[in-house]
Amino acid sequence: MAHVVILGAGTGGMPAAYEMKDALGKDHEVTLISANDYFQFVPSNPWLGVGWSKREDITFPIRPYVERKGIHFIPQRAEKIDAEKQEIQLADGSSVHYDYLLIATGPKLAFENVPGSDPHEGPVQSVCTADHAEMAYGKYQELLDNPGPIVIGAMPGASCFGPAYEYAMIVASDLKKRGMRDKIPSFSFVTSEPYIGHLGIQGVGDSRGILTRGLEEEGITAYTNCKVTKVENGQMYITQVNDQGETVKEFTLPVKFGMMIPAFKGVPAVAGVEGLCNPGGFVLVDENQRSKKYPNIYAAGIAIAIPPVEQTPVPTGAPKTGYMIESMVSAAVHNIKADIEGRKGERTMGTWNAVCFADMGDRGAAFVALPQLKPRKVDVFAYGRWVHLAKVAFEKYFIRKMKMGVSEPFYEKVLFKMMGITRLKEEPMEQRKAS
Repeated sequence: MAHVVILGAGTGGMPAAYEMKDALGKDHEVTLISANDYFQFVPSNPWLGVGWSKREDITFPIRPYVERKGIHFIPQRAEKIDAEKQEIQLADGSSVHYDYLLIATGPKLAFENVPGSDPHEGPVQSVCTADHAEMAYGKYQELLDNPGPIVIGAMPGASCFGPAYEYAMIVASDLKKRGMRDKIPSFSFVTSEPYIGHLGIQGVGDSRGILTRGLEEEGITAYTNCKVTKVENGQMYITQVNDQGETVKEFTLPVKFGMMIPAFKGVPAVAGVEGLCNPGGFVLVDENQRSKKYPNIYAAGIAIAIPPVEQTPVPTGAPKTGYMIESMVSAAVHNIKADIEGRKGERTMGTWNAVCFADMGDRGAAFVALPQLKPRKVDVFAYGRWVHLAKVAFEKYFIRKMKMGVSEPFYEKVLFKMMGITRLKEEPMEQRKAS
């Protein structure tokens, strides 16, 4: 009997546990380890950050749902991975031995890169976790009681730009609904992207034009090629550069309420394994999601190393979107099962294609970049009310799927059909060199 451990129970890890158990059946053991005892649907955090959702709408306890599927659940933070002994040491002092390990931890939020940017330290918040989104809503309520300048955007090194645009537009929409938009003295969008709509992937379709117009329509002033250096005494300190990376100006923006997407790093337990990760703590994997050093360790989602699509004047990273994560999880599960059954020649490759859809108040934006690098076979950026409705439906669908223990794919089954896209072959492997 093989013991497969899934480390992380987010939008990649929990589906991975279900899919792994379905694939292996009763003959092998599957254990899910998570620092939290609850699942959180991260894509809905921007709604939580303005009070459009409640915590109980997008979170639920993990144990009763996974254990009825025969999956062992351990709600403990991993402190250390001993890859040689095939053992995970947990925060409570216990340890878990594995035959195969699938890392789906998500990121460490690198607030330390920008002094004063930690949500516990000042006015700049985050919506990267449910806890942070709740904190953001608390600070947002303070803003409603005592209006002041707003700054939303993405820090240098960020790779997940969609939620920054989402939250900016959602906040603007909420303020209008409350009749308070004109009480905000300034509303700024500050991003490390070289231009609005770059999104870490050189833009998609007319993302530049559509998102630029969207911000302008909401009266939001955009600043690109910006490196935030610190937040202090209600001021955000910013260095703006040109396309050659040369400093154009240094300035400050007042901020009473802010939300900035931070750069991501690998979680410490994973980053600390010698030879497993790149300098940022992300797992170096081959085209089959397997570690390049440890053949019984696989990784999927935000935890893996993906190089930037291009070098930008201020560092940006490539996003790891839902379809990408879903595809990588399925590939890892298939390949671990093949290893266990001695079919090592049968390998499946995940995709690094980018597919995402984001809510922006009463509208939304969806993009599909197949492949992630240009030139693309599909290069679509759609905008309209249907995307808003699709994201509402997606939240309900995905949470129901996690509670039922169903691991069926969403993007190819539902979203691609909505957008008139058929499945395409994977991008050439030369476009997938790990950093």
